[in-house]
Amino acid sequence: MLVPDFTVLQDFKTMLFSILLDAIPFILLGVIMSSLMQMFISEAWIRKMTPKNPLLGILFAFLLSLLFPVCECGMIPVVRRLIAKGMPLYIGVVFILVGPIVNPVVFAATYTAFRSQPEMVYSRMGLALFVGLCIGLYVYYFVRKNPMKNSAATLYATTSPEVSHTHVQGNKWLSVMEHAGSEFFDMGKYLIFGAVVTASIQALVPRDELLAIGQGGASSHVFMMGLAFVLSLCSTSDTFVASSFAGTFSAGSLLTFMVFGPMLDFKSTLMLLSVFRWRFVLILALLIILIVFVGANVIERHVWGM
Repeated sequence: MLVPDFTVLQDFKTMLFSILLDAIPFILLGVIMSSLMQMFISEAWIRKMTPKNPLLGILFAFLLSLLFPVCECGMIPVVRRLIAKGMPLYIGVVFILVGPIVNPVVFAATYTAFRSQPEMVYSRMGLALFVGLCIGLYVYYFVRKNPMKNSAATLYATTSPEVSHTHVQGNKWLSVMEHAGSEFFDMGKYLIFGAVVTASIQALVPRDELLAIGQGGASSHVFMMGLAFVLSLCSTSDTFVASSFAGTFSAGSLLTFMVFGPMLDFKSTLMLLSVFRWRFVLILALLIILIVFVGANVIERHVWGM
């Protein structure tokens, strides 16, 4: 009599709940911040605070990234709200890409995981800022049409004008919770679907076979991009996953893993597609792949001398 092997199912359940438990607190934080912005920050204030010069605007996005300890899952609803309120698209995109990597929480996690390799810590932050600068300038100069699926008027179309007006005039905190709940379910469905697919791949694909692919030069970088996309880890936890591969993969490919993953993984791609049109997301993905790949190789060969 054959005994069914429940190992795969157990691995799937463990990975699924691990991904959801990592991501949901950050989504909650993100949607609450987004709803507070909706109720208490005006469009005029956003426009007044945003620099007109593109370089200053990108620097402003870098500053926001340093101040907001929000993971990529929580960053997207926050930026969606900011763009809808008048923040320029290029600043919002830089904030989405750079924020999950350079904030103080992730910096501390990276330093803890690579305490004996401080060059890895600063290279991760530097490469993330460089990618944000390049893509921010591209969006500023070449993206002319609004790529968002929803405008400020339609973002919460399910909330009737009468109810919204009553909340604004009466209990703003009740309105904040209503908006947060609406946005949480809007973003959460993409997170759950992405987490299910990601956990399935992790549970079904043998890791030993995957690791054998990543021994070469360029192939190890490409492999680590694919691994980062599939694993869909939080930008704090992916640091410790990368450090566990230190004896197997080159330092440059680990850098690729830690910069690429927080900018573009499976679940965040689905969440980006819920906010932006697919052509814009495709352009972002191609730019991230190209710049991270080239940047990590340059750092590995010409900065670290490996």
